[in-house]
Amino acid sequence: MREILVRILAGVAVLWAAASLAFVVLQLLPSDPVQVIYGADSTVTPEMRDRIRAEYGLDLPVHQQYANFISRLVQGDLGESYQQRRSVVSIITSELGSTITMAVLAVGFAVTLAVLSALLTAGRRGFWRWLISGIELVAIATPAFWIGILLLTFFSFRWAIFPVMGDSSWRSLVLPVATLGLSLFGTLSQVMRQEMDMALEQPFALTARTRGLSEWALRWRHALRHALIPGLTISAEMFGALLGGAIITETVFGRPGLGRITLQAVRNQDIPVVIGVVLFAALVFVTINILVDLLYRLIDPRVQRAGA
Repeated sequence: MREILVRILAGVAVLWAAASLAFVVLQLLPSDPVQVIYGADSTVTPEMRDRIRAEYGLDLPVHQQYANFISRLVQGDLGESYQQRRSVVSIITSELGSTITMAVLAVGFAVTLAVLSALLTAGRRGFWRWLISGIELVAIATPAFWIGILLLTFFSFRWAIFPVMGDSSWRSLVLPVATLGLSLFGTLSQVMRQEMDMALEQPFALTARTRGLSEWALRWRHALRHALIPGLTISAEMFGALLGGAIITETVFGRPGLGRITLQAVRNQDIPVVIGVVLFAALVFVTINILVDLLYRLIDPRVQRAGA
């Protein structure tokens, strides 16, 4: 319990540091928020400029702006978009569902492939291991947008099985999920197989074999558990990164999501939205790390005994 509390306090410190860094970057940017709100080609009178600066608190001393910024964050207020004139929280929540759906399915797809690959090839040599290892290397070396373009070329343009873009049905999710899942699969599979290779050479594996345990049962019941902790760590990091916005994949497939609004915000210099997404991504990583720490104790009791 004490260790979990320490983790939570460390997470709060990370969020505070991320928020402070975001505020400093905001102050250093050369762009004028008033000009961003009205548009680069618009003429802004001094009265209009003073009114906007007072409305957003930009006329206050820097230390007071920082105090107001942190105070709003504590209350869950990420500010208002310069371009859309909506709260940043409402913009993020409106796009979050699409991103979560795609991230969950993509990580689930990658984990399923990686577990099957590790179970089938760990501790073995031969053609199938060589083939799957080659596929993993290709998946790692190929950028996600290239995988997406290849899938679009064959499954959308040539064979017309799945739609090219959009978010109209489950069929529009297949190619984006496959793109992200395949790009994540290679690293995850290699790490899990390496852990299983080492587990199958441990004395407990020899003991289990001498007692008549089948090779498949040994892999499924015992060796896989050793591969789950590094697999869980990598999967959690990948999931957190995807929740922060799969910008390239969402752009290639024309899907809504956090990646799309982040790209639009950067293009339009809509700083409150950019900072909001950055802080949301930091919150996701902190939360996932705490949850993963808790899961470690369920998967491997030795971790709990070591922390006691």
